[in-house]
Amino acid sequence: MRSSRHGRSNKRLIMKTGFSIGIVLAVSFLIFLNNGKLFSTAAERVKDVSQNAVQQQNKRPLQPTKHKKLDGKPKGKVVYLTFDDGPSSLTGQFLDVLQEHNVKATFFMQGSNLKNTGYQDNVKRAVEEGHYVGAHSMTHDAIKLYDNKQFVPEMLETLHLIRNITGTNPKLTRPPYGSAPGLKGEQIRDQIADAGIKIWDWTIDSYDWKLKDNPSKIVENVKKQTTEDLEVVLMHEKQQTLQVLPEIIEFYKEKGYEFAVYHDEEHFRLNFQKDDRL
Repeated sequence: MRSSRHGRSNKRLIMKTGFSIGIVLAVSFLIFLNNGKLFSTAAERVKDVSQNAVQQQNKRPLQPTKHKKLDGKPKGKVVYLTFDDGPSSLTGQFLDVLQEHNVKATFFMQGSNLKNTGYQDNVKRAVEEGHYVGAHSMTHDAIKLYDNKQFVPEMLETLHLIRNITGTNPKLTRPPYGSAPGLKGEQIRDQIADAGIKIWDWTIDSYDWKLKDNPSKIVENVKKQTTEDLEVVLMHEKQQTLQVLPEIIEFYKEKGYEFAVYHDEEHFRLNFQKDDRL
């Protein structure tokens, strides 16, 4: 009897042990499968994050160059093409030429023109295509801006219009007729600095605005004045300028210049008053 009982006891022990081992193996298998799924899911998430990062990077606007001199200016031969007095009926055509030649530019637009809803799509297009849009006052009236001390209010209003149209938050302005002599007084420059506004004049004046009947002279002016590694060319949204723009672009390409576009985060001083705050 003892032997029989002992045998049955051993069988039950073996069965229990086998059952326990089976449970352990089953649980282990499930854990393995689950870990596999977790690993797969984690890998997919990493892949998705990487793909999203690439997509977001591709959507970002062109970033400013990181190669700078001690004064903040870019190294190498660099030219900034700038256009005043827009937007206009010609803005789209200027953008077409720039796009065709893969060149980015900096536009200084006037508030009275920005209010024209017929022009606003091209203002948006300029930003979408990587150009910079800054302010050129509301009225372009020297007496109001300088004699009547309306420079800061007008520029702030113009920048606000640009922000509402494009969703950008620009700080750069170009004083009509230049910062000399308009911004000669320190008091008005104090107001500009307090308002967080930046100023850009130019290194080359194409005089395109008065050369309607002599567009080739515009090109001649640009070529003659190009003497430095860094140049900022003053032009306007004029038909004669549009006509010779491809030739100006080709000239700078042949001279080995890189075309640059302004970025608020990499501002450098370029005002006739030599005021480092602006």
